[in-house]
Amino acid sequence: MAYQVPEPKLFACTQSTALGEKIASSYGASLGKVHFSRYSDGEFQPSFEESIRGARIFIIGSTNPGPENLMEMLLMLDAAKRASARHITAVMPYFGWARQDRKDKPRVPIAAKLVAKMLETAGATRIITMDLHADQIQGFFEKPVDHLFASTLFLPYLKKLNLDNLCIASPDMGGSKRAYAYSKALESDVVICYKQRAKANVISHMELIGEVKGKNVVLVDDMVDTAGTLTKAADLMMERGAKSVRAITTHGLLSGSAHERIEKSKLTELIVTDSIPVAEDQKKIKVLGCADLFADVMHRVHHNTSISSKFLM
Repeated sequence: MAYQVPEPKLFACTQSTALGEKIASSYGASLGKVHFSRYSDGEFQPSFEESIRGARIFIIGSTNPGPENLMEMLLMLDAAKRASARHITAVMPYFGWARQDRKDKPRVPIAAKLVAKMLETAGATRIITMDLHADQIQGFFEKPVDHLFASTLFLPYLKKLNLDNLCIASPDMGGSKRAYAYSKALESDVVICYKQRAKANVISHMELIGEVKGKNVVLVDDMVDTAGTLTKAADLMMERGAKSVRAITTHGLLSGSAHERIEKSKLTELIVTDSIPVAEDQKKIKVLGCADLFADVMHRVHHNTSISSKFLM
């Protein structure tokens, strides 16, 4: 009799429960039961309420700040390791702390490297994530990393818009590679924004490299935090004669006054994924689901089949 590979078990961190349920539904499974005990001082303890001995498990959870989301993932990984799970995959639609991927000035940490080591120490045997802030972060891990691209979601959406005179733009020099990849897929022009920061989240100066007059511009970025860069870029492009400006950003952090900035800006639309929970009552924000993408990749990983078709760029 042929050996039947037992089906994996899926669990979700509390912050990603809604996304976890969507992924589980797309996978054709149910989320496993996890109980969280909380102490009055804020300490918490996850407990798997079913046996996971010898099983492959997927733990779904984005680790966007504050630190509780990351700590929750680490504790669940450790609990799974100590419960004798066979394979433990951390499914992290958004890999938090990724902007600290290098020393950009003296006496600062490389937080992305530290997080990678903590995940491995806690028990992760594989990482599945999407649109890392820098591709090189994969090298911080000694375990396999499946780095997915949200372009598999965004490109079909952009093609459906059927925009004439389409132009892809990067809001900063660091995102130029991503912008060129999108422009190649869409056979469009590219423009780049050059910005200087006074400090984190504060832009002192921005210039435009390229022509946007009479064009429908789509800004491409991996995340939107305070939305200062995107809204400033959109306003600048409209001043330079653009017909419309949209933005596609994988991870909608949307902290501080981001929602207010977006509503007041000249952006026609901001398209994000649900890698992080986003309030969908905003007129200008469109949310694309990433559950089917992750469920498909998890299925392929479990059955040891290729996922190369998911790497559009």
